[in-house]
Amino acid sequence: MAGDVAAAWTAVERLGRERRPDGSPPWSIRPLFAADPARFARFSRRGGDLLLDFSKTAIDQRALSALLALAEAAGVEAWRDAMARGEAVNATEGRRALHMALRAPQGAVPANGGPEVAAEIQATLARMAAFTRAVHAGAMRSAGGEPFAQVLNIGIGGSDLGPAMAYQALAGPDSPLPVRYLSNVDGHAWRELLPSLDPRRLLVLIASKTFTTQETMANARLVKAWLAEALGGEDRAAQHLVALSSNLSACAAFGIPPERVFAFGDYIGGRFSLWSAIGLSLALGLGWERFAALLAGARRMDEHFLTAPLAENLPVLLALVEVWHVNALGLRRRAVLPYDERLRRLPAHLQQLEMESLGKRVSLAGEPLARHSGPVVFGEPGTSAQHSFMQLLHQGSEPVPADVILIARPDHPWRRQHLILLAHGLAQTEALLSGRDADSLRAEMMRAGAGPAEIERLLPHRVLPGERPSVTILLPRLDPTTLGQLIALYEHKVAVLGALWGINPFDQWGVELGKQLAAPLLEELESGRPDPARHDASTLGLLEEILRLQREA
Repeated sequence: MAGDVAAAWTAVERLGRERRPDGSPPWSIRPLFAADPARFARFSRRGGDLLLDFSKTAIDQRALSALLALAEAAGVEAWRDAMARGEAVNATEGRRALHMALRAPQGAVPANGGPEVAAEIQATLARMAAFTRAVHAGAMRSAGGEPFAQVLNIGIGGSDLGPAMAYQALAGPDSPLPVRYLSNVDGHAWRELLPSLDPRRLLVLIASKTFTTQETMANARLVKAWLAEALGGEDRAAQHLVALSSNLSACAAFGIPPERVFAFGDYIGGRFSLWSAIGLSLALGLGWERFAALLAGARRMDEHFLTAPLAENLPVLLALVEVWHVNALGLRRRAVLPYDERLRRLPAHLQQLEMESLGKRVSLAGEPLARHSGPVVFGEPGTSAQHSFMQLLHQGSEPVPADVILIARPDHPWRRQHLILLAHGLAQTEALLSGRDADSLRAEMMRAGAGPAEIERLLPHRVLPGERPSVTILLPRLDPTTLGQLIALYEHKVAVLGALWGINPFDQWGVELGKQLAAPLLEELESGRPDPARHDASTLGLLEEILRLQREA
Protein backbone atom coordinates (compact mmCIF):
# COMPACT_ATOMS: atom_id res chain seq x y z
CA MET A 1 0.00 0.00 0.00
CA ALA A 2 2.77 2.45 0.96
CA GLY A 3 4.53 1.67 -2.31
CA ASP A 4 1.35 2.37 -4.27
CA VAL A 5 0.90 5.72 -2.54
CA ALA A 6 4.54 6.66 -3.11
CA ALA A 7 4.28 5.76 -6.79
CA ALA A 8 1.07 7.76 -7.14
CA TRP A 9 2.70 10.80 -5.53
CA THR A 10 5.71 10.44 -7.82
CA ALA A 11 3.43 10.41 -10.86
CA VAL A 12 1.62 13.60 -9.79
CA GLU A 13 4.79 15.47 -8.89
CA ARG A 14 6.51 14.41 -12.11
CA LEU A 15 3.65 15.88 -14.16
CA GLY A 16 4.15 19.14 -12.26
CA ARG A 17 7.77 19.30 -13.46
CA GLU A 18 7.68 18.00 -17.02
CA ARG A 19 6.53 19.68 -20.20
CA ARG A 20 3.40 18.32 -21.78
CA PRO A 21 3.45 16.34 -25.04
CA ASP A 22 2.58 19.54 -26.93
CA GLY A 23 5.65 21.25 -25.44
CA SER A 24 3.75 23.60 -23.11
CA PRO A 25 4.95 23.92 -19.51
CA PRO A 26 2.97 22.10 -16.81
CA TRP A 27 1.66 25.34 -15.25
CA SER A 28 0.22 26.79 -18.47
CA ILE A 29 -3.55 26.95 -18.89
CA ARG A 30 -4.25 28.83 -22.13
CA PRO A 31 -2.98 26.05 -24.42
CA LEU A 32 -5.45 23.67 -22.79
CA PHE A 33 -8.35 25.88 -23.84
CA ALA A 34 -6.90 26.33 -27.31
CA ALA A 35 -6.64 22.57 -27.75
CA ASP A 36 -10.05 21.68 -26.34
CA PRO A 37 -13.15 23.81 -27.06
CA ALA A 38 -15.12 21.55 -24.70
CA ARG A 39 -12.71 22.05 -21.79
CA PHE A 40 -15.31 23.70 -19.54
CA ALA A 41 -17.62 20.70 -19.88
CA ARG A 42 -14.78 18.24 -19.28
CA PHE A 43 -13.42 20.02 -16.20
CA SER A 44 -16.51 21.14 -14.34
CA ARG A 45 -18.82 19.09 -12.15
CA ARG A 46 -22.17 19.48 -10.39
CA GLY A 47 -23.11 18.31 -6.92
CA GLY A 48 -26.36 19.25 -5.24
CA ASP A 49 -27.06 22.84 -6.26
CA LEU A 50 -23.39 23.74 -6.78
CA LEU A 51 -21.29 23.93 -9.93
CA LEU A 52 -17.52 23.50 -9.55
CA ASP A 53 -15.47 24.78 -12.49
CA PHE A 54 -11.79 23.86 -12.32
CA SER A 55 -11.13 24.28 -16.04
CA LYS A 56 -9.13 27.48 -15.39
CA THR A 57 -6.36 25.47 -13.72
CA ALA A 58 -3.43 23.71 -15.38
CA ILE A 59 -4.95 20.29 -14.78
CA ASP A 60 -5.22 18.34 -18.03
CA GLN A 61 -6.60 14.82 -18.47
CA ARG A 62 -3.25 13.21 -17.64
CA ALA A 63 -2.97 15.23 -14.43
CA LEU A 64 -6.57 14.52 -13.44
CA SER A 65 -6.07 10.80 -13.99
CA ALA A 66 -2.90 10.86 -11.88
CA LEU A 67 -4.63 12.80 -9.12
CA LEU A 68 -7.57 10.40 -9.07
CA ALA A 69 -5.13 7.49 -8.93
CA LEU A 70 -3.50 9.19 -5.93
CA ALA A 71 -6.88 9.49 -4.23
CA GLU A 72 -7.47 5.76 -4.76
CA ALA A 73 -4.00 4.76 -3.57
CA ALA A 74 -4.27 7.00 -0.48
CA GLY A 75 -7.54 5.35 0.48
CA VAL A 76 -9.71 8.45 0.37
CA GLU A 77 -12.89 6.42 0.11
CA ALA A 78 -11.91 4.18 3.03
CA TRP A 79 -11.01 7.24 5.13
CA ARG A 80 -14.33 8.88 4.24
CA ASP A 81 -16.28 5.75 5.11
CA ALA A 82 -14.43 5.27 8.39
CA MET A 83 -15.30 8.84 9.37
CA ALA A 84 -18.94 8.23 8.45
CA ARG A 85 -19.06 5.02 10.48
CA GLY A 86 -17.85 6.86 13.55
CA GLU A 87 -14.36 5.38 13.81
CA ALA A 88 -11.72 7.32 15.75
CA VAL A 89 -10.22 9.09 12.75
CA ASN A 90 -8.87 11.74 15.14
CA ALA A 91 -6.12 9.31 16.09
CA THR A 92 -3.99 11.58 18.29
CA GLU A 93 -6.90 12.29 20.62
CA GLY A 94 -8.69 8.97 20.16
CA ARG A 95 -11.86 10.73 19.03
CA ARG A 96 -14.41 10.47 16.29
CA ALA A 97 -15.23 13.28 13.85
CA LEU A 98 -19.02 13.19 13.69
CA HIS A 99 -20.00 16.56 12.27
CA MET A 100 -21.95 14.72 9.55
CA ALA A 101 -24.07 13.12 12.28
CA LEU A 102 -25.20 16.58 13.41
CA ARG A 103 -27.17 17.09 10.22
CA ALA A 104 -28.26 13.50 9.59
CA PRO A 105 -32.06 13.23 9.69
CA GLN A 106 -33.66 11.03 12.32
CA GLY A 107 -33.32 7.37 11.40
CA ALA A 108 -30.59 8.00 8.83
CA VAL A 109 -28.51 4.99 7.78
CA PRO A 110 -25.67 4.92 8.51
CA ALA A 111 -26.32 6.69 11.79
CA ASN A 112 -22.83 8.25 11.69
CA GLY A 113 -21.72 7.26 15.16
CA GLY A 114 -24.35 4.77 16.20
CA PRO A 115 -27.84 4.97 17.64
CA GLU A 116 -26.73 6.44 20.98
CA VAL A 117 -25.03 9.40 19.30
CA ALA A 118 -27.98 9.84 16.94
CA ALA A 119 -30.41 9.88 19.87
CA GLU A 120 -28.25 12.37 21.75
CA ILE A 121 -28.06 14.69 18.74
CA GLN A 122 -31.78 14.48 18.02
CA ALA A 123 -32.57 15.22 21.67
CA THR A 124 -30.34 18.31 21.61
CA LEU A 125 -31.90 19.51 18.36
CA ALA A 126 -35.37 19.04 19.84
CA ARG A 127 -34.40 21.07 22.91
CA MET A 128 -32.89 23.78 20.70
CA ALA A 129 -36.04 23.93 18.58
CA ALA A 130 -38.31 24.18 21.64
CA PHE A 131 -36.12 26.85 23.22
CA THR A 132 -35.94 28.85 19.99
CA ARG A 133 -39.69 28.78 19.52
CA ALA A 134 -40.28 29.71 23.17
CA VAL A 135 -38.03 32.76 22.82
CA HIS A 136 -39.68 33.82 19.56
CA ALA A 137 -43.18 33.33 20.98
CA GLY A 138 -42.38 35.35 24.11
CA ALA A 139 -42.87 32.34 26.40
CA MET A 140 -39.22 32.61 27.47
CA ARG A 141 -38.85 36.06 29.02
CA SER A 142 -36.30 38.35 30.60
CA ALA A 143 -35.88 39.04 34.32
CA GLY A 144 -38.23 41.99 33.89
CA GLY A 145 -40.91 39.88 32.24
CA GLU A 146 -40.30 41.27 28.74
CA PRO A 147 -39.77 39.19 25.58
CA PHE A 148 -36.14 38.96 24.51
CA ALA A 149 -35.39 41.26 21.60
CA GLN A 150 -31.64 40.72 21.04
CA VAL A 151 -29.08 37.93 21.22
CA LEU A 152 -25.39 38.21 22.09
CA ASN A 153 -23.16 35.20 21.36
CA ILE A 154 -19.92 35.14 23.36
CA GLY A 155 -17.38 32.69 21.95
CA ILE A 156 -14.12 32.48 20.05
CA GLY A 157 -12.69 30.40 17.21
CA GLY A 158 -15.21 27.80 16.07
CA SER A 159 -17.71 29.10 18.61
CA ASP A 160 -17.74 32.42 16.76
CA LEU A 161 -16.38 32.28 13.21
CA GLY A 162 -18.78 29.75 11.71
CA PRO A 163 -21.99 31.02 13.34
CA ALA A 164 -21.07 34.67 12.75
CA MET A 165 -20.30 33.95 9.10
CA ALA A 166 -23.56 32.07 8.55
CA TYR A 167 -25.64 34.69 10.37
CA GLN A 168 -24.20 37.52 8.28
CA ALA A 169 -24.82 35.48 5.13
CA LEU A 170 -28.45 34.65 5.87
CA ALA A 171 -29.91 37.35 8.12
CA GLY A 172 -32.40 39.68 6.46
CA PRO A 173 -35.21 42.12 7.15
CA ASP A 174 -37.52 39.27 8.16
CA SER A 175 -35.10 37.69 10.66
CA PRO A 176 -36.79 37.24 14.05
CA LEU A 177 -33.97 38.55 16.30
CA PRO A 178 -30.78 40.53 15.74
CA VAL A 179 -27.65 38.67 16.84
CA ARG A 180 -24.33 40.21 17.84
CA TYR A 181 -21.08 38.30 18.28
CA LEU A 182 -18.37 39.05 20.85
CA SER A 183 -15.15 37.07 20.44
CA ASN A 184 -12.17 39.33 21.06
CA VAL A 185 -11.18 39.80 24.70
CA ASP A 186 -10.06 43.30 23.73
CA GLY A 187 -12.27 45.74 25.63
CA HIS A 188 -12.61 47.83 22.49
CA ALA A 189 -14.71 45.04 20.94
CA TRP A 190 -17.11 45.25 23.89
CA ARG A 191 -17.17 49.04 23.78
CA GLU A 192 -18.14 48.91 20.10
CA LEU A 193 -21.09 46.61 20.84
CA LEU A 194 -22.38 48.41 23.93
CA PRO A 195 -24.43 51.18 22.25
CA SER A 196 -26.49 48.62 20.33
CA LEU A 197 -27.38 46.45 23.36
CA ASP A 198 -30.37 46.73 25.69
CA PRO A 199 -29.65 44.77 28.89
CA ARG A 200 -33.34 44.51 29.77
CA ARG A 201 -34.12 42.42 26.67
CA LEU A 202 -30.77 40.82 25.83
CA LEU A 203 -30.33 37.04 25.75
CA VAL A 204 -26.67 36.06 26.17
CA LEU A 205 -25.23 32.78 24.86
CA ILE A 206 -21.87 31.72 26.31
CA ALA A 207 -20.28 29.29 23.86
CA SER A 208 -17.41 27.24 25.26
CA LYS A 209 -17.32 23.44 25.29
CA THR A 210 -15.15 23.34 28.43
CA PHE A 211 -16.45 26.60 29.92
CA THR A 212 -12.81 27.44 30.66
CA THR A 213 -11.69 29.25 27.46
CA GLN A 214 -9.92 32.28 28.90
CA GLU A 215 -11.05 34.91 26.40
CA THR A 216 -14.65 33.68 26.35
CA MET A 217 -14.97 33.43 30.11
CA ALA A 218 -13.38 36.86 30.65
CA ASN A 219 -15.97 38.34 28.28
CA ALA A 220 -18.75 36.31 29.94
CA ARG A 221 -17.85 37.67 33.39
CA LEU A 222 -17.68 41.19 31.98
CA VAL A 223 -21.12 40.92 30.37
CA LYS A 224 -22.66 39.22 33.40
CA ALA A 225 -21.43 42.05 35.66
CA TRP A 226 -22.86 44.62 33.23
CA LEU A 227 -26.21 42.81 33.23
CA ALA A 228 -26.21 42.55 37.03
CA GLU A 229 -25.62 46.27 37.40
CA ALA A 230 -28.36 47.12 34.90
CA LEU A 231 -30.92 44.57 36.11
CA GLY A 232 -30.41 44.70 39.87
CA GLY A 233 -28.30 41.72 40.84
CA GLU A 234 -26.60 38.54 39.67
CA ASP A 235 -29.71 36.39 40.09
CA ARG A 236 -31.61 38.59 37.66
CA ALA A 237 -28.64 38.68 35.28
CA ALA A 238 -28.50 34.88 35.31
CA GLN A 239 -32.02 34.74 33.89
CA HIS A 240 -30.55 36.22 30.69
CA LEU A 241 -27.76 33.62 30.32
CA VAL A 242 -27.57 30.42 28.28
CA ALA A 243 -24.57 28.11 27.99
CA LEU A 244 -23.44 26.12 24.97
CA SER A 245 -21.12 23.77 26.82
CA SER A 246 -20.52 20.27 28.10
CA ASN A 247 -19.27 21.34 31.53
CA LEU A 248 -22.48 21.31 33.56
CA SER A 249 -20.78 21.92 36.91
CA ALA A 250 -18.93 25.00 35.67
CA CYS A 251 -22.13 26.32 34.09
CA ALA A 252 -24.00 25.82 37.37
CA ALA A 253 -21.25 27.62 39.28
CA PHE A 254 -21.68 30.52 36.85
CA GLY A 255 -25.39 30.63 37.62
CA ILE A 256 -26.77 28.80 34.58
CA PRO A 257 -29.13 25.91 35.41
CA PRO A 258 -29.04 22.63 33.44
CA GLU A 259 -32.23 23.42 31.51
CA ARG A 260 -30.43 26.35 29.89
CA VAL A 261 -27.27 24.41 29.02
CA PHE A 262 -27.01 22.91 25.52
CA ALA A 263 -24.20 20.38 25.25
CA PHE A 264 -22.34 18.70 22.41
CA GLY A 265 -19.94 15.77 22.45
CA ASP A 266 -16.15 15.63 22.21
CA TYR A 267 -16.64 14.09 18.76
CA ILE A 268 -17.30 17.60 17.39
CA GLY A 269 -14.32 19.86 16.73
CA GLY A 270 -14.85 23.59 17.17
CA ARG A 271 -14.37 24.49 13.53
CA PHE A 272 -16.96 21.86 12.53
CA SER A 273 -19.46 22.80 15.25
CA LEU A 274 -21.87 25.38 13.82
CA TRP A 275 -24.33 22.51 13.15
CA SER A 276 -24.41 21.64 16.86
CA ALA A 277 -25.63 23.53 19.93
CA ILE A 278 -23.05 26.14 18.90
CA GLY A 279 -25.53 27.06 16.16
CA LEU A 280 -28.20 28.16 18.65
CA SER A 281 -27.48 31.80 17.80
CA LEU A 282 -28.36 30.95 14.18
CA ALA A 283 -31.62 29.31 15.17
CA LEU A 284 -32.55 32.32 17.31
CA GLY A 285 -31.42 34.86 14.72
CA LEU A 286 -32.78 33.19 11.59
CA GLY A 287 -35.66 31.05 12.84
CA TRP A 288 -35.73 27.31 13.42
CA GLU A 289 -36.95 26.46 9.95
CA ARG A 290 -34.04 28.28 8.31
CA PHE A 291 -31.54 26.64 10.69
CA ALA A 292 -33.08 23.26 9.82
CA ALA A 293 -32.69 24.13 6.11
CA LEU A 294 -29.01 24.92 6.72
CA LEU A 295 -28.59 21.44 8.23
CA ALA A 296 -30.49 19.89 5.32
CA GLY A 297 -28.24 21.66 2.80
CA ALA A 298 -25.12 20.34 4.51
CA ARG A 299 -26.67 16.87 4.57
CA ARG A 300 -27.23 17.08 0.82
CA MET A 301 -23.50 17.66 0.33
CA ASP A 302 -22.75 14.86 2.81
CA GLU A 303 -24.77 12.44 0.70
CA HIS A 304 -22.98 13.58 -2.45
CA PHE A 305 -19.61 13.16 -0.74
CA LEU A 306 -20.53 9.69 0.57
CA THR A 307 -21.91 8.32 -2.70
CA ALA A 308 -20.45 10.11 -5.73
CA PRO A 309 -17.54 8.41 -7.56
CA LEU A 310 -14.18 10.08 -7.01
CA ALA A 311 -14.17 11.54 -10.53
CA GLU A 312 -17.54 13.24 -9.91
CA ASN A 313 -17.11 14.06 -6.22
CA LEU A 314 -16.89 17.82 -5.60
CA PRO A 315 -15.01 17.74 -2.26
CA VAL A 316 -12.56 15.19 -3.65
CA LEU A 317 -11.94 17.21 -6.81
CA LEU A 318 -11.52 20.44 -4.87
CA ALA A 319 -8.94 18.70 -2.65
CA LEU A 320 -7.12 17.27 -5.68
CA VAL A 321 -6.91 20.74 -7.23
CA GLU A 322 -5.25 21.90 -4.00
CA VAL A 323 -2.78 19.00 -4.13
CA TRP A 324 -1.95 19.91 -7.72
CA HIS A 325 -1.26 23.50 -6.81
CA VAL A 326 0.60 22.90 -3.54
CA ASN A 327 2.57 19.76 -4.31
CA ALA A 328 2.90 19.59 -8.09
CA LEU A 329 3.34 23.31 -8.83
CA GLY A 330 4.64 24.57 -5.47
CA LEU A 331 1.92 27.21 -4.97
CA ARG A 332 1.40 27.46 -1.21
CA ARG A 333 -1.10 30.31 -0.91
CA ARG A 334 -4.76 30.54 -1.91
CA ALA A 335 -7.18 33.45 -2.09
CA VAL A 336 -10.91 33.08 -1.39
CA LEU A 337 -13.02 35.64 -3.22
CA PRO A 338 -16.77 35.51 -2.57
CA TYR A 339 -18.61 37.87 -4.91
CA ASP A 340 -21.39 38.50 -2.42
CA GLU A 341 -21.17 40.91 0.50
CA ARG A 342 -23.18 38.53 2.65
CA LEU A 343 -20.27 36.06 2.48
CA ARG A 344 -17.75 38.61 3.74
CA ARG A 345 -16.81 36.41 6.73
CA LEU A 346 -16.46 33.20 4.71
CA PRO A 347 -12.69 33.70 4.17
CA ALA A 348 -12.20 34.05 7.94
CA HIS A 349 -14.16 30.86 8.60
CA LEU A 350 -12.15 28.98 5.96
CA GLN A 351 -8.90 30.29 7.42
CA GLN A 352 -9.68 28.47 10.65
CA LEU A 353 -11.27 25.43 9.03
CA GLU A 354 -8.35 24.85 6.68
CA MET A 355 -5.26 26.23 8.37
CA GLU A 356 -6.10 24.84 11.82
CA SER A 357 -6.93 21.47 10.26
CA LEU A 358 -4.13 21.21 7.70
CA GLY A 359 -1.30 23.16 9.31
CA LYS A 360 0.63 20.01 10.23
CA ARG A 361 4.29 19.04 9.82
CA VAL A 362 4.17 15.37 10.78
CA SER A 363 2.20 12.40 9.50
CA LEU A 364 -0.28 10.25 11.40
CA ALA A 365 2.70 8.05 12.25
CA GLY A 366 4.52 11.03 13.79
CA GLU A 367 7.11 11.21 10.99
CA PRO A 368 8.11 14.49 9.31
CA LEU A 369 6.07 15.01 6.16
CA ALA A 370 7.83 14.36 2.88
CA ARG A 371 5.96 17.22 1.21
CA HIS A 372 4.09 20.41 2.05
CA SER A 373 0.62 20.30 3.55
CA GLY A 374 -1.85 23.15 4.06
CA PRO A 375 -1.39 26.45 2.20
CA VAL A 376 -1.99 29.90 3.61
CA VAL A 377 -5.61 30.95 3.03
CA PHE A 378 -6.70 34.59 2.84
CA GLY A 379 -9.47 36.53 1.23
CA GLU A 380 -12.04 39.31 1.04
CA PRO A 381 -15.27 39.93 -0.84
CA GLY A 382 -14.38 40.05 -4.52
CA THR A 383 -14.81 43.68 -5.49
CA SER A 384 -13.01 44.84 -2.34
CA ALA A 385 -10.15 42.45 -3.12
CA GLN A 386 -9.87 43.87 -6.64
CA HIS A 387 -8.87 47.19 -5.13
CA SER A 388 -6.45 45.74 -2.60
CA PHE A 389 -4.51 42.48 -3.01
CA MET A 390 -5.62 41.38 -6.51
CA GLN A 391 -2.64 43.28 -7.91
CA LEU A 392 -0.43 40.57 -6.42
CA LEU A 393 -2.51 37.82 -8.00
CA HIS A 394 -2.24 39.42 -11.44
CA GLN A 395 1.39 40.55 -11.47
CA GLY A 396 3.09 39.05 -8.44
CA SER A 397 6.24 37.01 -8.92
CA GLU A 398 4.46 33.79 -7.88
CA PRO A 399 0.96 32.72 -8.95
CA VAL A 400 -1.66 32.54 -6.21
CA PRO A 401 -4.62 30.25 -6.96
CA ALA A 402 -8.03 31.70 -6.21
CA ASP A 403 -11.44 30.32 -5.31
CA VAL A 404 -14.06 32.62 -6.85
CA ILE A 405 -17.58 32.16 -5.47
CA LEU A 406 -20.46 33.53 -7.52
CA ILE A 407 -24.19 33.73 -6.76
CA ALA A 408 -26.36 33.71 -9.89
CA ARG A 409 -29.51 35.31 -8.45
CA PRO A 410 -29.56 38.07 -5.80
CA ASP A 411 -32.08 38.63 -3.02
CA HIS A 412 -32.48 42.33 -3.72
CA PRO A 413 -34.31 44.25 -6.46
CA TRP A 414 -31.30 46.12 -7.86
CA ARG A 415 -30.59 43.92 -10.87
CA ARG A 416 -27.92 46.08 -12.46
CA GLN A 417 -25.88 46.15 -9.25
CA HIS A 418 -25.79 42.37 -9.30
CA LEU A 419 -24.93 42.18 -12.98
CA ILE A 420 -21.97 44.50 -12.36
CA LEU A 421 -20.88 42.27 -9.48
CA LEU A 422 -21.08 39.13 -11.61
CA ALA A 423 -19.29 40.84 -14.50
CA HIS A 424 -16.39 41.72 -12.21
CA GLY A 425 -16.17 38.20 -10.81
CA LEU A 426 -16.14 36.62 -14.24
CA ALA A 427 -13.71 39.26 -15.51
CA GLN A 428 -11.22 38.49 -12.76
CA THR A 429 -11.13 34.78 -13.61
CA GLU A 430 -10.78 35.64 -17.28
CA ALA A 431 -8.04 38.20 -16.62
CA LEU A 432 -6.12 35.79 -14.39
CA LEU A 433 -6.22 33.27 -17.22
CA SER A 434 -5.59 35.44 -20.28
CA GLY A 435 -3.49 38.33 -18.96
CA ARG A 436 -2.33 41.08 -21.31
CA ASP A 437 0.56 40.42 -23.71
CA ALA A 438 3.09 42.94 -24.95
CA ASP A 439 1.87 43.03 -28.56
CA SER A 440 -1.74 43.88 -27.74
CA LEU A 441 -0.64 46.45 -25.17
CA ARG A 442 1.74 48.06 -27.64
CA ALA A 443 -1.04 48.38 -30.21
CA GLU A 444 -3.44 49.80 -27.62
CA MET A 445 -0.92 52.39 -26.44
CA MET A 446 -0.16 53.39 -30.02
CA ARG A 447 -3.87 53.95 -30.68
CA ALA A 448 -3.99 56.10 -27.54
CA GLY A 449 -1.22 58.32 -28.99
CA ALA A 450 1.76 57.21 -26.89
CA GLY A 451 5.17 57.58 -28.53
CA PRO A 452 7.53 54.65 -29.14
CA ALA A 453 9.88 55.54 -26.29
CA GLU A 454 7.03 55.94 -23.82
CA ILE A 455 5.51 52.65 -24.94
CA GLU A 456 8.74 50.72 -24.43
CA ARG A 457 9.30 52.35 -21.05
CA LEU A 458 5.87 51.41 -19.70
CA LEU A 459 5.37 48.10 -21.47
CA PRO A 460 7.13 45.86 -18.87
CA HIS A 461 5.03 47.38 -16.10
CA ARG A 462 1.73 46.85 -17.87
CA VAL A 463 2.16 43.29 -19.13
CA LEU A 464 0.07 40.77 -17.20
CA PRO A 465 1.43 37.25 -17.70
CA GLY A 466 -1.87 35.46 -17.20
CA GLU A 467 -1.78 31.70 -16.68
CA ARG A 468 -2.93 32.30 -13.09
CA PRO A 469 -5.20 29.50 -11.86
CA SER A 470 -8.66 29.93 -10.42
CA VAL A 471 -11.56 27.71 -9.42
CA THR A 472 -15.12 29.01 -9.66
CA ILE A 473 -17.95 27.77 -7.45
CA LEU A 474 -21.36 28.88 -8.69
CA LEU A 475 -24.48 28.86 -6.49
CA PRO A 476 -27.92 29.53 -8.00
CA ARG A 477 -28.81 31.69 -4.96
CA LEU A 478 -27.62 32.21 -1.40
CA ASP A 479 -30.06 30.67 1.06
CA PRO A 480 -29.74 28.25 4.00
CA THR A 481 -29.77 25.18 1.75
CA THR A 482 -27.04 26.35 -0.62
CA LEU A 483 -24.91 27.84 2.17
CA GLY A 484 -25.09 24.51 4.01
CA GLN A 485 -23.84 22.77 0.88
CA LEU A 486 -21.02 25.27 0.41
CA ILE A 487 -19.74 24.99 3.99
CA ALA A 488 -19.96 21.19 3.94
CA LEU A 489 -18.10 21.16 0.61
CA TYR A 490 -15.10 22.81 2.26
CA GLU A 491 -15.37 20.63 5.39
CA HIS A 492 -15.15 17.49 3.29
CA LYS A 493 -12.35 18.94 1.20
CA VAL A 494 -10.36 19.26 4.44
CA ALA A 495 -11.06 15.63 5.36
CA VAL A 496 -9.93 14.45 1.91
CA LEU A 497 -6.71 16.44 2.17
CA GLY A 498 -6.07 14.81 5.53
CA ALA A 499 -6.21 11.42 3.82
CA LEU A 500 -4.07 12.53 0.87
CA TRP A 501 -1.36 14.13 3.00
CA GLY A 502 -1.53 11.43 5.67
CA ILE A 503 -2.19 13.88 8.50
CA ASN A 504 -4.81 14.31 11.21
CA PRO A 505 -7.06 17.22 10.22
CA PHE A 506 -9.09 17.04 13.42
CA ASP A 507 -6.57 18.01 16.12
CA GLN A 508 -4.90 21.39 16.74
CA TRP A 509 -2.05 20.97 19.21
CA GLY A 510 -0.32 24.06 17.88
CA VAL A 511 -3.07 26.24 19.32
CA GLU A 512 -2.41 25.12 22.89
CA LEU A 513 1.11 26.39 23.60
CA GLY A 514 0.22 30.07 23.31
CA LYS A 515 -2.68 29.54 25.71
CA GLN A 516 -0.38 27.90 28.25
CA LEU A 517 2.23 30.64 28.05
CA ALA A 518 -0.39 33.40 28.40
CA ALA A 519 -1.30 32.36 31.96
CA PRO A 520 2.05 33.20 33.64
CA LEU A 521 2.39 36.33 31.53
CA LEU A 522 -0.99 37.51 32.77
CA GLU A 523 0.13 36.96 36.36
CA GLU A 524 3.23 39.07 35.75
CA LEU A 525 1.26 41.83 34.03
CA GLU A 526 -1.20 41.92 36.93
CA SER A 527 1.49 41.90 39.61
CA GLY A 528 3.88 44.20 37.73
CA ARG A 529 6.77 41.85 38.51
CA PRO A 530 8.34 40.07 35.50
CA ASP A 531 10.15 36.80 36.12
CA PRO A 532 13.41 36.81 34.10
CA ALA A 533 13.78 33.05 34.49
CA ARG A 534 10.57 32.38 32.55
CA HIS A 535 11.19 34.27 29.33
CA ASP A 536 13.51 34.87 26.42
CA ALA A 537 15.25 38.24 26.27
CA SER A 538 12.82 39.69 23.72
CA THR A 539 9.65 38.75 25.62
CA LEU A 540 11.18 39.95 28.89
CA GLY A 541 12.21 43.25 27.32
CA LEU A 542 8.75 43.83 25.86
CA LEU A 543 7.09 42.92 29.15
CA GLU A 544 9.23 45.39 31.07
CA GLU A 545 8.60 48.12 28.51
CA ILE A 546 4.82 47.59 28.66
CA LEU A 547 4.88 47.80 32.46
CA ARG A 548 6.97 50.97 32.29
CA LEU A 549 4.54 52.61 29.86
CA GLN A 550 1.59 51.62 32.06
CA ARG A 551 3.24 53.11 35.16
CA GLU A 552 3.77 56.37 33.30
CA ALA A 553 0.13 56.65 32.25
